[in-house]
Amino acid sequence: MKLITKEIAKSLPALYANENLSADQVKVPLKLFNPTGPGTWYVTEYDPSEELGFGYVDLGMGPGCAELGYISIAELRSLRLPLGLTIERDLHWNPETTLKAVMDGDKR
Repeated sequence: MKLITKEIAKSLPALYANENLSADQVKVPLKLFNPTGPGTWYVTEYDPSEELGFGYVDLGMGPGCAELGYISIAELRSLRLPLGLTIERDLHWNPETTLKAVMDGDKR
């Protein structure tokens, strides 16, 4: 599965585009996840030339451990998980979900 399609790349703001917006104003157009265990990446910005995203990352290490940060899409794409699986894109994700909703645990 392609993690970022051309259509999704067009919908993702450039890096730093949301810098001055509050979390309730920032949309999360893309959710990536580990189908075999913990690890979820909510991408809010993207630089296609660097394959570098920015967003909210929850690696499943407990409450208070998730954080905003940079996300290497190339690195996620290269991960090989048990049973031959790879990181996946949530096909049912609502791209209108706000960053605030994700950070508050309302992960539609």
